[in-house]
Amino acid sequence: MPIIKSAKKRVKVANKAAVRNSKTKRSLKTALKAFVKKSDSATHSAAQSNVDKAVKKGVIHKNKAARVKKQLAVKAKTSGVKPAAKKTAAPKKTVTKKPAVKKAPAKKPAAKKK
Repeated sequence: MPIIKSAKKRVKVANKAAVRNSKTKRSLKTALKAFVKKSDSATHSAAQSNVDKAVKKGVIHKNKAARVKKQLAVKAKTSGVKPAAKKTAAPKKTVTKKPAVKKAPAKKPAAKKK
């Protein structure tokens, strides 16, 4: 058991991180198993999403994620799963504003000489 205050805090923080990481790993494993069992486009996209979330949270390495996603794609192709249609956002309307015209500073009247 740590004696130093900062070491005690590190134990607490490490425990919280371990719980958070285990939840992410568990959801990843569940999604992968669901895809293997059901093999449809909804479970495929959910599995890929969970892989991406795990990478974003630093639970798995990006190269492992790429490998897993590739394996998912191969399984999906062999089982005849069609990829889900990607949602495309409507093109944004761009409003062009005219550049602001700067007015020349007002000239001061010349001082009269006496």
